[in-house]
Amino acid sequence: MVDFALDREEEVCQWFALAKQDLDIAKHLYKTFHPTPDEPICFHCQQSAEKYFKGFLVINNIEPPKTHDLLELLELCERISTDFSEFRLKSSVLSRYGVAPRYPNGYDFTEDDIKLVLKYAEEIKIFITQKTNRN
Repeated sequence: MVDFALDREEEVCQWFALAKQDLDIAKHLYKTFHPTPDEPICFHCQQSAEKYFKGFLVINNIEPPKTHDLLELLELCERISTDFSEFRLKSSVLSRYGVAPRYPNGYDFTEDDIKLVLKYAEEIKIFITQKTNRN
């Protein structure tokens, strides 16, 4: 017999570990390379936020949809806790980097853009890990 709670806990741990890994990669790229590889940094920030949101949904017994749209995920999180509404603008900004930076498209990133997405991803991490009592 499979213990569903244990399986769900393991899944949550995996979501959060992958989310942390994405944010760590983005930070490492930012600190290590000059000029910075803008597209991968922004992509990993979006991926981190997406995985933190999905982990939060799993904790709350909601199967996360297969989407990269952070606003869609945020709306599901807001149904659980209205505190998530403070991340509407941040999620909108980060969502832009979920798919497009992976392809040639001529994005012109500024240093401020990169700092902003790193900041937003970090704020989402802190909020969700504190809300769920996780590290």
